[in-house]
Amino acid sequence: MTRLIDHDQAAGLRNLGLFRTTDSARVFTIAGGKPRIGKTSIVINLANALARNNQRVLLIDENPCHNNICSSLGLQARFDLLHVIHKDKSLDQVLLQGPDNVTVLPAMRGIQALNKLDSLEEAWLIKCFADLTASVDVVLIDTAMAGTTYVLPLSLASEQVVIVISSSVASLTGAYALIKIMSQEYDKQHFMILVNKVNSEVESLRIYQNLYKVARQYLSVTLEYAGFIPNDGKLHHAGQLCRPVAEVHPNSPSALNFEYLAQRVLRSSCPDKHGGEVENFMQRLIRNSHLSMANLTV
Repeated sequence: MTRLIDHDQAAGLRNLGLFRTTDSARVFTIAGGKPRIGKTSIVINLANALARNNQRVLLIDENPCHNNICSSLGLQARFDLLHVIHKDKSLDQVLLQGPDNVTVLPAMRGIQALNKLDSLEEAWLIKCFADLTASVDVVLIDTAMAGTTYVLPLSLASEQVVIVISSSVASLTGAYALIKIMSQEYDKQHFMILVNKVNSEVESLRIYQNLYKVARQYLSVTLEYAGFIPNDGKLHHAGQLCRPVAEVHPNSPSALNFEYLAQRVLRSSCPDKHGGEVENFMQRLIRNSHLSMANLTV
């Protein structure tokens, strides 16, 4: 089954600010099937689009130090989630202030340590995240692409998984592999698909339909088209300045598409919705932290 979101752009921009999470924080994992697919840029610019429309966004960064959210925003991460786990720093001391209503949590070492925590450490970490409940509307997770990635437990703990693809065969093959293992081994059935680095919506829909047809033939999953991000030199220029594209080139094609993407994300259906607050996400993540992608096959 495929679901295409309404493309009434004018109405979308007028209505974007109406979609606020009032009962619980929504959690989205951004994943990709190959390196250099543009995930980190997507996470940063989607967060900025959400924040500009009254959403308080927490970015959880699983990526290592090079090319991660902090370096892309020109932030210096002196501490990370592991310092919170060891009680060396409070969560407030580790969080970094990004643009507008965006905060960043460097988390790779801490996420990798979750499967080694004892019950007291687990309770402490869950309590720390409970303190974020009143200040977070949306959580976006930027997963790593290296062999140490915890994309599986992060995805299963999230209510929604956004998989980024491009026109390359490696991208589509990798995306299919992620969908396959999550659906067949762990019963994750719903995925949003975002097409990046394309020249037009027509091209993005063609790429999406290629993945959709294969998934429909071999897997029992629901794919939802989230939209596309065009090839845009202004997006690259903003990245060089360590700023979201909407701050530097607000009328550029990529800036407008991130606005539409923010609407689609907040309007998206959520069959896997867990409910609850940020600490409930951390409980699920701890529970899933022993899962491994070692048996990932296409």
